[in-house]
Amino acid sequence: MRIIQLTKETRSDLLEKLLKRSPVHYTQYEDTVAGIVADVREHGDEAVFSYTEKFDHVRTDAETIRVTREEIREAYASLDPAFIDVMKRSAANVRAFHEKQRRESFFFTKPDGSVLGQRVTPIEISGVYVPGGKAAYPSSVLMNIVPAKVAGVSRIVMCTPPGSDGKVNAGTLAAADIAGVDEVYKVGGAQAIAAMAFGTKSIPKVDKITGPGNIFVALAKKAVFGYVSIDSIAGPSEILVLADETANPRHVAADLLSQAEHDELASAILITTSKTLAEQVSVEIDGFVEKLERADIIKKSLENYGYLFVAHSEEEMVDAANEIASEHMEIITADPWALMTKIRNAGAIFIGPWSSEPLGDYFAGPNHILPTNRTARFFSPLSVDDFIKKSSIICYSEEALLRDSADIERFAKEEGLTAHANSIAVRFEK
Repeated sequence: MRIIQLTKETRSDLLEKLLKRSPVHYTQYEDTVAGIVADVREHGDEAVFSYTEKFDHVRTDAETIRVTREEIREAYASLDPAFIDVMKRSAANVRAFHEKQRRESFFFTKPDGSVLGQRVTPIEISGVYVPGGKAAYPSSVLMNIVPAKVAGVSRIVMCTPPGSDGKVNAGTLAAADIAGVDEVYKVGGAQAIAAMAFGTKSIPKVDKITGPGNIFVALAKKAVFGYVSIDSIAGPSEILVLADETANPRHVAADLLSQAEHDELASAILITTSKTLAEQVSVEIDGFVEKLERADIIKKSLENYGYLFVAHSEEEMVDAANEIASEHMEIITADPWALMTKIRNAGAIFIGPWSSEPLGDYFAGPNHILPTNRTARFFSPLSVDDFIKKSSIICYSEEALLRDSADIERFAKEEGLTAHANSIAVRFEK
């Protein structure tokens, strides 16, 4: 794995290369996705059934598109009970963490009798997209559904593509049931996103769509944004490890590879103040790659987006980290908490030698649906906040409005909106 001195030039080159992985740059697929979305919007179920047969090679109709309770029972029966217990414990941790994020409505009364406040209400229907096949991740099912349930969403709809046998991945179904899903439909791809965005005879229209997917799913979410809300347009996975000479090179190497195995476009980056550590990590990576099952994917990921940077100082390391704004960031240094206080941009921060990234993926409780491609500079992890709305409450007394009426009228007239001013003035006509 390449070892590079961290400089202004190498940092700039890295950022440019990483940004090219963003789904927003894959414009060659936009026309195809737009066509699918428009077709589903116009023809509803007919288009959904047609695309399911075309892309997933499964025939479905209004009677079979929705997963039944019997299919969910079959899914449980096919899984190792020990794994089901693990998912339940994971869901409990995710629920406990997200319950801390709940927001309350507030109201306050001023001496003049006016009341101001904010009312918090959950969205009514949320839609979750879950990839199928080899990309089926029950952990992501928990991360998408549990926060919505904690927020108080009354109806949660999940879409996921069927396998060639016409069934949904068993782990996906069990995780959805554990998390509290209300309905599951056997449809994937851009057609699933369009169906949830506009509604069909079989699939209800939702208010928000969350969940990962391939480039077609990402572009479909982008296309329907505005008709519904979305969580984000997610890019490939990424990890950034900040380490010094105190870090265990074998642990660092293993953590970098934990993300490189996701995707050939995944990025795995180490920034360290120790050249010796960088060299040792490189050796450990070579050893691991020869033994790991997804070696071909890992090798391509590291070849394209794997870097071991050597920084001159901790300050230089921190500056680079804040520019990269990684989805996952590990800090393995002599004083990781002190370094953490200097980090402004990261999706999730893992502190210390025992907080490896998979802890966040599966079990700790914080959400693993995180901002990618530098969007951690302005986006946050998926949370209860994503499933609530806030309404401002304003109730003025006559005394309060009279006191402020002249100021309001003046402001409105300055903007040329005389009807606004008149709406205030008529209340005090003699």
